Amino acid sequence: MAGGISHHAKDILFKSLSALYQNQALDVYGLHGLPRIKALLPTEFPSVRADERRADTVFLLEDDSILLLEYESNERFIDNHLKYLDYACRMLHTYYQQEKRIRPIRIVVLYTSDVTNAREQLDAGDVFLSSKAVLLGEFNGDAIFHAIEEKVRNGEPLTPEETMKLILVPLMHTRFDRQTMIEKTIELAKTIDDEPKQLHIIAGVLTATDKFIDRSYAEKVKEWIKMNKVFRLLVEELEQEKEEMLKKVMQEKEQAVQRAMQEKEQAVQRAMQEKEQAVQRAMQEKEQAIKQTEKRKAIEIAKNLLDVLPIHEIAKRTGLTVAEVADLAKEMDK
Repeated sequence: MAGGISHHAKDILFKSLSALYQNQALDVYGLHGLPRIKALLPTEFPSVRADERRADTVFLLEDDSILLLEYESNERFIDNHLKYLDYACRMLHTYYQQEKRIRPIRIVVLYTSDVTNAREQLDAGDVFLSSKAVLLGEFNGDAIFHAIEEKVRNGEPLTPEETMKLILVPLMHTRFDRQTMIEKTIELAKTIDDEPKQLHIIAGVLTATDKFIDRSYAEKVKEWIKMNKVFRLLVEELEQEKEEMLKKVMQEKEQAVQRAMQEKEQAVQRAMQEKEQAVQRAMQEKEQAIKQTEKRKAIEIAKNLLDVLPIHEIAKRTGLTVAEVADLAKEMDK
């Protein structure tokens, strides 16, 4: 959201909106036949360029496709679709880098009551982009607001569909100007007994009207949100999640260090064992070489004594066996 809201507050509102939209159908937008919403996704998509672009709302649907939901109050259809094409390219790139697959992308544009007709296609030859237009000017915002207001005044709970409709009322056709309708909607939301529902609706209105809302009023609403008990609980919950995440990161880091130390110790042990084995092999080879040298000398001595001494005496003096001396005698006779 624009207007200087902190990243921490954005996280809280994002968390609240996630709870609002999860498992909801898109029929309220006049979009029939689409899968239900599975999750609300981040809207910022850095690109290979140095800038960063932010879509209005991005959903993950139950069929694992992505829904790009945009709010527009103008008829600059070509400019807008070029913007959506940019978003789509960034999303495709981001999710491909993360998942190594191409996710299908659906584009829905909610046009405010300022727009009475819309184009849904950008045809650039081999590059073709299509969108689904929803003209909110065709909705009777006054009637919807009055019906929901009656339920709130009577203390009746709102259905998920009514909640989502109330969020969009400021963008529909009404007898009031948009800023007035934004304020009426938010003030009505403040009177709802269900505090989580209060925060859901106000967060949704701030998101849906981000391009149109008076900034000074938006700041007042954001300050009011900070005083909301549910907001504070969400802050505590978010802080706890961050603390748990930090603990997990620290544990993983400690485990990595321990693994590295163990691997280093094992490597040192292997190196010492290999060195000891190499020394033993060298000693054995040296001993074998000495024995072979001594045996060759004994054989030479034995050969020289064959004509002088009997076989058993030669064996005794040289350390050879009687059989070895006898074999030498046979060889000499040949």
